[in-house]
Amino acid sequence: MSGVAAEKVSGPGDRRFFDRTGPHPLGAIADRIGVALAASLRGTMVVGVAPLQAAGPDQLSFLDNRRYLPLLADTRAGAVIVAPAFADKVPDGSVALITPEPYLGWARAAALFHPRPAARPGIHETAWISDTARIDPGAEIGPFVSVGARAEIGPGCLIASHAAIGDGVVLGPDCRIGAHVSLSHAELGARVTVFPGARIGQEGFGFAVGPAGFETVPQLGRVLIGDDVEIGANAAIDRGSSQDTVIGAGSRLDNLVQIGHNVRIGRCCIIVAQAGISGSTELEDFVTIAAQAGLIGHIRVGRKARIGAQCGVMSDVEAGSDVIGSPAMPFREFFRNVAALRRLAKRPVSSADNDE
Repeated sequence: MSGVAAEKVSGPGDRRFFDRTGPHPLGAIADRIGVALAASLRGTMVVGVAPLQAAGPDQLSFLDNRRYLPLLADTRAGAVIVAPAFADKVPDGSVALITPEPYLGWARAAALFHPRPAARPGIHETAWISDTARIDPGAEIGPFVSVGARAEIGPGCLIASHAAIGDGVVLGPDCRIGAHVSLSHAELGARVTVFPGARIGQEGFGFAVGPAGFETVPQLGRVLIGDDVEIGANAAIDRGSSQDTVIGAGSRLDNLVQIGHNVRIGRCCIIVAQAGISGSTELEDFVTIAAQAGLIGHIRVGRKARIGAQCGVMSDVEAGSDVIGSPAMPFREFFRNVAALRRLAKRPVSSADNDE
């Protein structure tokens, strides 16, 4: 590898890039994911996690999809997290950790072996910090970071290189701000993660038309981000114009998502890559928006609604609805239309059609 000998890694989690803990007793793993385990097995030591096809007798794996059952039959994993329906498929020699939510169990177990890196308190010598900024002694400020006047950085925060924290920005405890992120006019709650290159708090897309052309409308709102939100790489979230742009607690925004000014997103919403939400649109709790969907402004999407990929949403969406297409329509209606078009395309061309 370019003349550099890489460490031989057993399973995922190259130590050059990921912190690793362990080994851990199987009992601690079972407790973490909330499953029962015989007392005789609780002391069995597990050194790490790995996929079914690569795991060894001292490693943990999981199965969450029926199509991978053949891999389960041949696995050498010492323990496997599975749903009750697959428990009898776990081979002899592997311990079945049975849970109705195996993927959630896997997430918790993997985080036990590979916890999120802790901040290393201190301010790098190349960082620029305003005299009026308040930085908790437990925060880590990386190389070439700038922190503006009256900004507040909470305990356990980690600010990566070249990030720009604007005047007055507030970060709650244990936030993770990636390299080259810019934050302005924003308040972040606890445990917010912002991946590299994201832009938060910039001026929204607001202008009036005058006799000589466009005139910018001052954007006087903020961006308010709740606890446990994740914002993907190169996402953009505009600050509000006269109201605030709000991202509800627990929501997940993928890479390259665009959020316009005054948008209000509820709790635990999912917005997938390259989706765009125009200004003053409101998403209630637990809404899912798939990749490349576009929503016009000033509409409301009800609780637990699901918007399909590349969907064009031009009016309100009722709670619990599943819509797809452009313009957006219910799934069944969309696929009926597709079927009708296919039937028309297969219809033989008549002489009357040719005359037209």
